[in-house]
Amino acid sequence: MRALIHHSFGDPAEVLAVEEVPTPEPGPGQALVRMVLSPIHNHDLWTVQGTYGYKPELPARAGTEAVGVVEAVGAGVTGLTPGRRVATGGTFGVWAERFVASAAGLIRVPDGLSDETAAQLVSMPFSAIALLDHLDLREGEWFVQNAANGAVGRLLAQLAAARGVEVVGLVRRSAGVDELAAQGIRRVVATDHDGWRDEVLEITGGKPITAGVDSVGGTASGDVLSLLAENGTLVVFGAMASPVMQLGSGDVIFKQATVKGFWGSRVSATMDPQRRAALLGELLERIRSGALTLPVHATYSFDDIALAARANFEPGRAGKVLLRP
Repeated sequence: MRALIHHSFGDPAEVLAVEEVPTPEPGPGQALVRMVLSPIHNHDLWTVQGTYGYKPELPARAGTEAVGVVEAVGAGVTGLTPGRRVATGGTFGVWAERFVASAAGLIRVPDGLSDETAAQLVSMPFSAIALLDHLDLREGEWFVQNAANGAVGRLLAQLAAARGVEVVGLVRRSAGVDELAAQGIRRVVATDHDGWRDEVLEITGGKPITAGVDSVGGTASGDVLSLLAENGTLVVFGAMASPVMQLGSGDVIFKQATVKGFWGSRVSATMDPQRRAALLGELLERIRSGALTLPVHATYSFDDIALAARANFEPGRAGKVLLRP
């Protein structure tokens, strides 16, 4: 079967290539899944670069989320039969025609949900709703996030609106404000001009911002922290621009601020199963109602992985880049 493999860490557009590999066999408690569609996430490409929290042994496969069809199951698997459409958000090596996954971790895809939506159901949406849940904000309370035009940023804004939580989004380009407005997401401020903090104040009406989400790093981390009220919490979700955060010590000290990290895969793995099921149920309901949208920017074949990897980082991209075998 065909799979995307890399023999060294580096630019995904250069090191990833299609190779023929043996078709795996499902072991006890596992299922063999024929991959249909898989989204490209930043963390997938960072793993290929060798800069993520997980570093696989080489040569390595890639990809972590997909929708597919069960072809076979291993010993001890019940309630999951061949032909069933399933999704996974935590199986490494799904950029292949077939992959093996833990049967217990597969999510049965409801009828009526498109492959394009099901392919991106778990990783980013679940991270977003788990993060929002983690912020523990009540209806009417405010938080601020940067990278508001990123995948998680857009999802957070939609989920917060559905829960009645108020959010201000920060983007680094003025064009990002219009791009998000076209998707129905407002209360977004560009930080590429003087006076942007006054815009935030006008949007909130001076009400306290109790939490902030930083996905950028560098000076952008300090920008978010500077907007928080006393006893506010800065949650670090990513580091798109820099692995180093620049925070004003005065903001930390005099606001008595808390700074903590959030790693979606670790939070999901340790979450109470009943809570996880409830959040997944909420996601499906938001998708069905139209409150949560999962647009697709473009779909590429494995053979066009270089184009797909580059497209993932195109500015202004409104949806996910998907891969198909």
